Amino acid sequence: MNNLLTATLGWMDDRFPVSQWWNEHLAHYYAPKNFNFWYYFGSLAILVLVIQLVTGIFLAINYKPDASLAFASVEYIMRDVEYGWLIRYMHAIGGSFFFITVYLHMFRALLYGSYRKPRELLWIIGMLIYLSLMAESFLGYLLPWGQMSYWGAQVIISLFGAIPYIGEDLAVWVRGDFVVSDITLNRFFTYHVVSMPIILLGLVFLHIIALHHVGSNNPDGIEIKKQPKNEKGWYLDGIPFHPYYTVKDIVGVAVFMIIFAAALFYAPEMGGYFLEQNNFFPADPMQTPQHIEPLWYFTPFYAILRAIPDKLMGVVAMGASIVVLFLLPWLDRSPVKSIRYKGIVFKFALFLFVISFIGLGYLGMQVPTATFTLMSQILSVIYFAFFLLMPFYSVWDKTKPVPERLTD
Repeated sequence: MNNLLTATLGWMDDRFPVSQWWNEHLAHYYAPKNFNFWYYFGSLAILVLVIQLVTGIFLAINYKPDASLAFASVEYIMRDVEYGWLIRYMHAIGGSFFFITVYLHMFRALLYGSYRKPRELLWIIGMLIYLSLMAESFLGYLLPWGQMSYWGAQVIISLFGAIPYIGEDLAVWVRGDFVVSDITLNRFFTYHVVSMPIILLGLVFLHIIALHHVGSNNPDGIEIKKQPKNEKGWYLDGIPFHPYYTVKDIVGVAVFMIIFAAALFYAPEMGGYFLEQNNFFPADPMQTPQHIEPLWYFTPFYAILRAIPDKLMGVVAMGASIVVLFLLPWLDRSPVKSIRYKGIVFKFALFLFVISFIGLGYLGMQVPTATFTLMSQILSVIYFAFFLLMPFYSVWDKTKPVPERLTD
């Protein structure tokens, strides 16, 4: 049997670089030896992507992208398709878990400077994945054809109308009609199940290739590829990704799946944060819900939009709040990467940024009032100040000396 497997692998290697890819990206890919808790979320994001792709295929088999049948087809999946309720809930809450893992993955980059040289392009590709994920989620948001799906899509698409000169025509082009209709549902379904998954998979592939080219960052921000190698051919502070980190990631996957299963079986709606109450009613173009809001992972940017009374300036501010993330590698001018060796100024600024982001997320889910609008404006200023003042406070901040070798 061993000879047969060896011969089969040799036959495949002569025709396709199986062993070469295995060695380059797993067995002989040397990662820093001091990865911690924050380094689970990259692999967990890939796991959730797989869950979304597999469950999405099974949902598409039974879903009807027709305005008169879409809501009923979702009910059919939930009630009559064998384990359809399980597949639908896995896909629905999987979207929220996808953003949870991505947000924590991005936060780790902020902690340890994973966007700094030589990983600027890696960060840009990661941000393109984030944008694609937002687009994929928005496109899928309409498909259940519930009340919140319909009116949420109506509100978000109408924002394109704020763009001078081309806004109204652009909104009509996105919808395919003057209002959200059957045409919109059909094209959103096509984009959601075909176009965006292909783009996402391509970007994830590029992200991994770029990561393995420049090497993984670590909590100390030290480049292990600049170190000499030992007698085994390892970098002094590096260990092979397989089996060390594959085993570690399996533990992370096990814990994650326990949490995922708990949400899936005991709280799939998560109090309305994962599945909104209004979305259990079919879309009614003649009846507007009392309060329209996007899902929780969009609400920080939605709060920034609502914080500005002028519609155009609100759209500009919302767009700028995402664009500024792309500029992060060039805004941070600190001589050190990791928060371990940065001073109190950066730590305080990052703390305020986290508070502003969470606060904006909460305010974006509330009915707008004068008090909440004022709070949104204050938190929006803090959000942008974190980035726009970074070239100054990252230079003024007192830093600690970085050791030559990785610490435990």
